[in-house]
Amino acid sequence: MKILSVDDSAIIRKIIRNGVELLDYELLEAGDGMEALAMLEQSTDNIKLILLDWNMPGMDGLDFLHKIKETPSLKHLPVMMVTTESEKENIIKAIQAGAINYMVKPFSIEELIKKIIECIGEGV
Repeated sequence: MKILSVDDSAIIRKIIRNGVELLDYELLEAGDGMEALAMLEQSTDNIKLILLDWNMPGMDGLDFLHKIKETPSLKHLPVMMVTTESEKENIIKAIQAGAINYMVKPFSIEELIKKIIECIGEGV
């Protein structure tokens, strides 16, 4: 099973990798929305969750979220925002756009694991 992390920060992706590996999932990584879309066009096999940053160069997270929710072959993929955007208004925008969960940076590995389990509905 795979989780896709879409974040322009290599440091954040490394922290996410540590949490994902504790859950025994494989982490796929994309540095921005365009790279992630290209990866998803190749295959969505076994992707259980997308962890999505909001603030990225090029296509931001909200635009990426809208794009996949408008694409019939991708709209089934669950997305959790993982971002510094903590304003209530932005959280509401993301949920309305189709995000199933929201986590504000910085976060602990324990918080990350708990949120991933909430999203995919499986225990460790």
